Amino acid sequence: MHLDRLLKDIREGYRLTEEDAAALLNIRGREVFSILATADEMREKKAGPVISYVRNQNIHITNICKNLCGFCGFGKSPGDEGAYCNDKADIEKKVALAVERKVTEICLLSGVHPDFTTESYEEILNWVTRAAPGVHIHAFSPDEVVHASSMSGIPTVEVLERMKKAGLNSLQGTAAEILDDDVRSVICPNKLKSGMWAEIIREAHTMKIPTTATIMYGSYEHARDRARHLSILREIQDETQGFTELVPLTYIHTGTPLYQQGIARPGATGMEDILLVAVSRLFLDNFKNIQVSWGKLGLKMSQLSLASGANDFAGTMFADDVTKDAGAESAEYLDPSVMERIAGDLGRPLRQRTTLYNLL
Repeated sequence: MHLDRLLKDIREGYRLTEEDAAALLNIRGREVFSILATADEMREKKAGPVISYVRNQNIHITNICKNLCGFCGFGKSPGDEGAYCNDKADIEKKVALAVERKVTEICLLSGVHPDFTTESYEEILNWVTRAAPGVHIHAFSPDEVVHASSMSGIPTVEVLERMKKAGLNSLQGTAAEILDDDVRSVICPNKLKSGMWAEIIREAHTMKIPTTATIMYGSYEHARDRARHLSILREIQDETQGFTELVPLTYIHTGTPLYQQGIARPGATGMEDILLVAVSRLFLDNFKNIQVSWGKLGLKMSQLSLASGANDFAGTMFADDVTKDAGAESAEYLDPSVMERIAGDLGRPLRQRTTLYNLL
């Protein structure tokens, strides 16, 4: 690969191939900085100088999960020590706190509870929307849609319709991990297949339900698998334009069975973190927004990512038990004043946004 020529071609409108992306993800040495600089330049053209964030709160429904993926330290089986499932009163109390904090988004996080049906998800959405009228509800994953479909004996399209009617405003693009079934058979064998994930996302977009896109990297996969994953996301975005952003999720390894059993490596390196962001910016030419997951990356690596192609600081969050249970030191709340300091050090303005990226 002649890197300088390739980067020049990208600036002039060349669309990277999957093979190009895999090759860029494998580059090391000082050439990496040329990739980061080009990604930052393309970010400026695509998204402008603003670093955005959303004032949101995560609300965890249950850690009981049918999947128990090897990369996850959060999920529990029913009856396990520490297993919980919040009831109506618990959820309403958390929602009331979110409203008091003047959030514009509530993000519902949950294990895929084996007993949940479509009616269960509708009920949860009704509780939240009644307690927080006008607040955007960002919730559930394609895996939960498929599970609800199976439990209720109805098509996934009907599940999405009912969720939307009950108050779902956007669907989480989680449960994607790496969209390669050979990798999934190792890291999340009980989750839906990659083709089904893409099908549910397309259904949601067709129904005007926007979604995020995610990639969980640094466990068992290789650069070519990451490139294939990004290619699937780009193909869907070409068709639907329904993704609001890409959320790269670096694998937090310490408390996960996959690492403890010697199957996964100890997460991505810092070089891999910033290269994933930069190559995503160069490859995903139909995405405007790339987010940094500060709870997983830490603030210093998040700042480097914002100088390497990312433009969004994610949310205030207030709680992320999933990341903490996997072994991250801190993933609870980020004050916008801290974001302001980091953005200012990059010479860029910080702006609050809605979930759908309207600046406030």
